Amino acid sequence: MERDFDPSAVAGMSRSRAESRLDQIIELLAEYQDRLSAQSASGVLLVLQALDAGGKDSTIKHVMRGLNPQGVEVHSFKEPSPEELRHDFLWRCQRAAPERGRIGIFNRSHYEEVLVVRVHPELLPRQFLSGQGVPKGIWRSRFREINDWERHLVDNDIRVVKVLLNVSKEEQAKRFLERIDRPEKNWKFEPSDIRERSYWDDYQRAFDKMLSHTSTEWAPWHVVPADHKWFARLATAAILAQTLIDIDPRYPRMDSSVREQMAEHRAALVAELHGGSSPPG
Repeated sequence: MERDFDPSAVAGMSRSRAESRLDQIIELLAEYQDRLSAQSASGVLLVLQALDAGGKDSTIKHVMRGLNPQGVEVHSFKEPSPEELRHDFLWRCQRAAPERGRIGIFNRSHYEEVLVVRVHPELLPRQFLSGQGVPKGIWRSRFREINDWERHLVDNDIRVVKVLLNVSKEEQAKRFLERIDRPEKNWKFEPSDIRERSYWDDYQRAFDKMLSHTSTEWAPWHVVPADHKWFARLATAAILAQTLIDIDPRYPRMDSSVREQMAEHRAALVAELHGGSSPPG
């Protein structure tokens, strides 16, 4: 994948300019989130995928910092639980899909099933699939099922925004070293992350297949350069903002009977504030 997308690209942007622009976009996101919640006609699902240390957590933290937390739900999909394994692979994601009026964020997602599981097919037997080894055509089937599920969401007014944070192998090594060398970041370090790093080329091939088969008209992939976190945050925020602009949610308009009641209540409240007397003209 690195041969097609430059993980270090910043589109000629300086860090200071990017951070200033991010502040402006966050203000825009807050306004549109309020409209989205008020209208409650559409929802947004933001899917974030990346290799370990790709910057998913920090992107969520910085891009969502100005939004109303009541209107945002973040789901981090780890290793499937025994209950989740007894269902189809999309079951747990369907349960976590956002309702209309809200923004849902998947920190990792259903795409783990065509990334991690593809790199480690030995995980398939745990999913109670019939037969031995890798079932014939399973990846093609999963791509089709993912596309169909995302189309179902979009058809039901849940926009699907998919962002792949593309980090280079060198930058990933630097971030792992930082987790080891800085005590306040030790808690982030997982030995399994280093083991997975040895499968780098396999993951790159899996990402290529994923992008080729699941970037659709209704739910395209956005590959965001992620070696510079400040640029990845700006790009992700801009993609989300453009989605909300395209939805163009509006504050609901009250019908005439409600407006009449509001006018009556307003007059009563104004009179109360003025001690029962008529307000000054």
